[in-house]
Formats: sequence, C-alpha cells, structure tokens
Amino acid sequence: MGNQFAIDVTAIRDDAREKMSAGAVTKGNRSPVDRVVEVLDAVLATEIVCYLRYTQNAITASGIHSARVAAEFTEHAAEELDHGVRVAERIDQLGGTVDMDPATLAARSHTEYTTADETDLDTMLRENLVAERIVITVYQEIIRWLGDDDPTTRTLMESLLAEEEEHADDLGDLLGH
Repeated sequence: MGNQFAIDVTAIRDDAREKMSAGAVTKGNRSPVDRVVEVLDAVLATEIVCYLRYTQNAITASGIHSARVAAEFTEHAAEELDHGVRVAERIDQLGGTVDMDPATLAARSHTEYTTADETDLDTMLRENLVAERIVITVYQEIIRWLGDDDPTTRTLMESLLAEEEEHADDLGDLLGH
C-alpha cells in the first residue's frame, strides 16, 4: 500500500481556529485571492451586461419569428442573472466586495452591450452569439489559469462555461448553423 492518504487533522483544526476571519479561504486555496476577486468582478459585470442585453432583446423583438426568439432570449437572460448571483456569492465568500455599480458595468464587462433594431432578429441573434463566444473563450482561459489552485472557483467557472456553450448552441440553432 504505497499510496496512502494521510492528513494532519490536528494541524488542520488548529489552522481553522486560528484563521476563522478568513471565512472560506483556507491555506489549501493557493490562488492569489485578490486577483481571483478582480477576475470574478469582470465575470460578474459580463453576466449582468449579458442579462441586460438578452432582456432588452426579448422585450423589443418583433416580427413573424419573434415569439420563439424572445422566449429563448428570456430563458438566457434568467440564466445569465443566475450566473451573476453565483459569481457575486463567490466574490463574497472570498472576502471581496461585490461591485454591481451600473456606472461601471459596461467598462468591466468582457462583452459589449449592443442593441439592434427590434425588427432585426438576425442581428440580435448574431450579436448574442458573438457575446457567448467571447464569454466561452474568456471562461476557458480563467479555468486554465485557476488550475488546481482554487477548485471551488474553477468548478463554478466550469459550470458557467457549460451553460454558456449551451447558449451558443441554442443561438446557432436559431440562426440555422
């Protein structure tokens, strides 16, 4: 039995008591917490901007195929809002300050807030697909950067990534790709 699991529970207990003010962040988290919070702050801004864009598109969509597209936008908006809440909760767990300042959201977001003529469903779909593709690429990079240093944040980002890939697939289907 050469590969046995062994931990020093006494040391873990002592460290837990000594550093209670650090909340969820333990020495097992090897990530630069301040930098992770900065990265998550941009993710939070991105998710809120995406929520706002999808909501605006769902409300203003019109035309013969608008009901189906608006329903998809509404579903995606709800999921983006949920992503934002989950990211904000992680920022708080890490001891960061959750920043939802509307004055700075667009500047901190990875995606742009774009609007389209309400009769131009194709442009709405394409702009949202571009945004999803940006988010997918950025989230993949964040996951690689986190590696094993912060498994909780990595797992959160992986779950968001899977949902963003599903959004891109849905939009592609609506565009006939």
